[in-house]
Amino acid sequence: MTSFGNFIEIFLQALTAGILIGAIYGLMCVGLGIIFGVMRVINFAQGEFLMLGMYFTFYLVVQFNLLAFLGPAAGPYAGALLAGPALFLIGYALHRFLISRVTGISVAGTEGEGHYAQLILTLGVALVLQNGGLILFGSTPQSVRTPLSARAWEIPLLYDANAALFLNKARTIAGIISVLVAVALYWLINRSRLGKTLRAAADNAAAAIYMGIDVDRAYRIAFGIGIGITAIAGGLVATYNPFQPYIGLDFVIIMYAGVVLGGMGSILGAFWGGMTIGLVQQLSTLVLPTQLQNATIFVVFLLIVLLRPQGLFGRATERI
Repeated sequence: MTSFGNFIEIFLQALTAGILIGAIYGLMCVGLGIIFGVMRVINFAQGEFLMLGMYFTFYLVVQFNLLAFLGPAAGPYAGALLAGPALFLIGYALHRFLISRVTGISVAGTEGEGHYAQLILTLGVALVLQNGGLILFGSTPQSVRTPLSARAWEIPLLYDANAALFLNKARTIAGIISVLVAVALYWLINRSRLGKTLRAAADNAAAAIYMGIDVDRAYRIAFGIGIGITAIAGGLVATYNPFQPYIGLDFVIIMYAGVVLGGMGSILGAFWGGMTIGLVQQLSTLVLPTQLQNATIFVVFLLIVLLRPQGLFGRATERI
């Protein structure tokens, strides 16, 4: 194989890896994006809910082995999907009894529209979940390994008989599930009655109340959905990446960067923002050491913010 052919093979390998990882990043960014898009709440605890999704999947699949009837290959992905409804309930209750005190109509007109209290409150929730996780789960890294983690699909490249792409089966299936969940959420937001309710509450809460919409309930549902979607992404990440109670710190910056890149308040933009981060992260390894992956992400982030402050797919007034 010529040196150029070898470069093409390496480039395509990095590109496909970036797409697969970017799809999972996109899903976790969508979870944060829907919370900001509907409620305008900056949730610093989003990374910790990602971590809870990982541990929920771990205990369901590995520790208690409740999904053994699905087999070792399908069980972890079913566990990741079940983490969504479970964490939705937690998010719904958390908003009902805590987050609602510093959001919504009740804080309209106050200094900073309640954002100062939201920042402190969600940061406090993050610290409680981190340290509570350390007490409950311990500091030993865990994982939800499947037989697919050590297997790959080989795709021959036509330009050379010896060249091929290798797609890790675990990451490929996780990426496909991420896309399907994101598409389902996009349909829910844009086509269902519930989605219209959420968009009405996001666009003009006061007018929505006059139309008979329970805005507080819409906010609770949006917060729960955002938490649940990110938890599913966490469960998918757990199938190929070890985790511990502080892993949320590794992903929360990626989530915020993806939401800002895509356009604040845009669900579709949040997904593509996460996809962009995955691609930049993997393609940067072609020319830079692995240790500089995150630095490359933020160089691209700063350039996009400089050239297009509203994000790649956002508008100044767009909300979900």
